[in-house]
Parts: sequence; structure tokens; C-alpha cells
Amino acid sequence: MYPENLKYTSEHEWVRTPGDAEGSVRVGITDFAQDALGDIVYASLPQVGDQVTAGETCGELESTKSVSDIYAPVTGEVVAVNTALDSTPELVNSDPYEAGWLFEVGVADAAQVDGLMDAAAYQAGLDA
Repeated sequence: MYPENLKYTSEHEWVRTPGDAEGSVRVGITDFAQDALGDIVYASLPQVGDQVTAGETCGELESTKSVSDIYAPVTGEVVAVNTALDSTPELVNSDPYEAGWLFEVGVADAAQVDGLMDAAAYQAGLDA
């Protein structure tokens, strides 16, 4: 149900390696998370050049139901942001794994990515 080529966090973010920039990873939220949020109407994302720390808040997604924090899955510098979400935040709902990605991080320590959950572990956590 969840793409096997991604890594996952318990906060429902996914990480794809590699990102577009060398040494970076692309970050988004899972289908489970976008479904729980409902219709996303605004994305407040970190800026290029911002330092983010694994497990800490780095942005917000606002839906018609609530506002939800985005947590950095890894520590590093933001190297790209999905500017398409400025005008079409609903891409996070309609295509959470491709067009609805959030930002990219230049990873300070590649071992952090290896420490994230695979699809089976993420699914098992949801089923628990």
C-alpha cells in the first residue's frame, strides 16, 4: 500500500533518496497523513537555506479541519521547496508521493535515512 522505495517516520513523513540535488532527500507526507488531514488549503514550508533538525517542527499544513505540524525526518539544510504548493496546496492530497512533495534536505548524516522505517514497518505501525 505504501511505496517500497521510500523511508518513513512515525510522524507520517516519507523520505525519497536521492533528491534532485546531490546528497539530498525529498520529503513529503504519506497518503495516511493527507487522508487524516482532509483537504489541504495552505502549506507553510521551510525556506531554502534553513537548517532543520530531525524530529523538530519545520512547517505546517493547514486543512479545512485543522493545522498539522511538519517534522523534519533528517537533519540538514533545506535545498529546495515545492513552490507549486503556493498556488495548488491540494497537490499534497491528490499526489502525496510525487507532485505533492514538500521540500528537499541536504542530509548532514546519511545514516539518519537508513535509520528510518521501511514500508512494512510503517504499515505495521498503522495497523497496531
